[in-house]
Amino acid sequence: MLTQPPSDQLYLQPGPSAIQLCQPTRPVTCIKVDFVTGRQAHRRRQLGHRREAIAKACGLGQADNLHIVDATAGLGRDAYVLAALGAQVTLIERSPVLCAMLEDGLKQAAAAGLEPARERMRLIEADANVWLDDPRNQSSIDVVYLDPMYSGARRAAAGKELALLSALLGSGNETEQLLEKALVAARKRVVVKRQRRAPALAGRPPDHQLTGKSTRFDIYQINPARTVDSAEY
Repeated sequence: MLTQPPSDQLYLQPGPSAIQLCQPTRPVTCIKVDFVTGRQAHRRRQLGHRREAIAKACGLGQADNLHIVDATAGLGRDAYVLAALGAQVTLIERSPVLCAMLEDGLKQAAAAGLEPARERMRLIEADANVWLDDPRNQSSIDVVYLDPMYSGARRAAAGKELALLSALLGSGNETEQLLEKALVAARKRVVVKRQRRAPALAGRPPDHQLTGKSTRFDIYQINPARTVDSAEY
């Protein structure tokens, strides 16, 4: 058993409310999955279709009981918001470490009484490129949501979080391949979250965009009958 954290690699440690992934920098940087307190609690209190651009981007309000696959689940923040707004959300995460953190976060949410949103979330440890490619998984997917890591300029706190996740996950072109898989698997649309000035994922222009102060949602329409106009939010 380790009596002190390692000095040269990432490590998990129990925190006061959740498991934390830490990087032994100076100062030590830690992240956790937390649906109960902090920024996520504030976001939850403010939930509403008009307030959350992600809801409009994913088509919530246009259809009931949407099944959304968050194929880059990460820390699960957007997935929880979508579930709290009424969607059935499948979270796909390939990292066993992040899956353990997500499971811990979901248990904490259940213990805090954050139902029924918790019941609408299903976590699967898998490579999303493989999972989306399986015909058995494609029959019920309305929307695929992607939030790929992008290393452009961002707030200091977000930059530290990205650096830690990058150290854990590495980098590659998996998300570019994932967009193509998502476009085949989704029945209604694919939504990609990007920084406002970031290039389109895989250089593929979206059909529509919702643009905010620092982020935007690129929307790839599968069913032409359902449209979202390009707009600012």
